[in-house]
Amino acid sequence: MDLRERVFARGLSYPSDAELLMLVLGSGTKELPVEEIAYKMLNMVESSKSECLVDEFLRIPGVGLGKALAVAAALEFGRRKSSHLNAVINSPQDLLPFIKQYAYKSSEHFIAVSLSGAREILRQKVVALGNSNSAIINPREVFYDAVQTRASAVILAHNHPSGNCVPSSEDMEATNRLCAAADILGISVLDHIIISREEYFSFKEHNLLKEAA
Repeated sequence: MDLRERVFARGLSYPSDAELLMLVLGSGTKELPVEEIAYKMLNMVESSKSECLVDEFLRIPGVGLGKALAVAAALEFGRRKSSHLNAVINSPQDLLPFIKQYAYKSSEHFIAVSLSGAREILRQKVVALGNSNSAIINPREVFYDAVQTRASAVILAHNHPSGNCVPSSEDMEATNRLCAAADILGISVLDHIIISREEYFSFKEHNLLKEAA
């Protein structure tokens, strides 16, 4: 079997880092086979101090802008998706950089952030999608990852596409319902943060949550 068939059969945890780059590259060039290009790029990734590796990738014989950008984009995508892991959250401002992208969505996205006892992010996930006004929240979905990761706390967050971050009566009701469910599970709800492009609203900062343990 070729690499793609092996990965398809065994899963994406199977290939090495170089083989993952080979999958992104797809093929080699007239100058170099794909394996050699992948190993050269991997060495550059591991040794370079530059955040943008496109110029360095372009120095590899035969590598054009398309392949260089494809690999750089894959690396940036992975960085964005994992940058929140182990970050310590002590205030809404600490979390905002990791959820700010949802402020630009045209529909409501409800996010649950699972935290360790040291307030480190264990997992962040969109647990409900809605229309421009609301999202239907299922406590089972909200706390599924927190239970799976043995989190001690969660922070809830969602965006208001309207731009007005003042919580609605539905927001208040949903928060109270989720806090009650969290109490049963032994999980603390540290905050519920509403975000828009320009501002945010913290239930914790406005004393709308009971004191977390």
